[in-house]
Amino acid sequence: MQDWKDRLGVVYSTNPDFKYETSTVEEAETLPAEKQKLIVSIDRRARAGKQVTLVSGFVGSSDDLAALAKTLKTKCGVGGSSKDGEIIIQGDWRDRIVALLKSMGYNAKRGN
Repeated sequence: MQDWKDRLGVVYSTNPDFKYETSTVEEAETLPAEKQKLIVSIDRRARAGKQVTLVSGFVGSSDDLAALAKTLKTKCGVGGSSKDGEIIIQGDWRDRIVALLKSMGYNAKRGN
């Protein structure tokens, strides 16, 4: 029997043969490093004047994105996060991150 929590918000059906099916969302397959086109830029919007370095353009699973973010945070010695296909690193680390990504085989470009 299916779990009732999966059906929250679904209208009741009087059809006795009705089978509720959930749709599964597949994550994009991670492209090899040399085919990734990453853009490293700086952002100050909605961050109380603090600077953060954004790495955008990553195509792949959230686990691979988190692993890349962890590597970059460790190499720079700062905090940050990864979500929605972007990596956020605290501070202005554009030049160093571009150099790190290129040494790892990524096609990285410095933005603004």
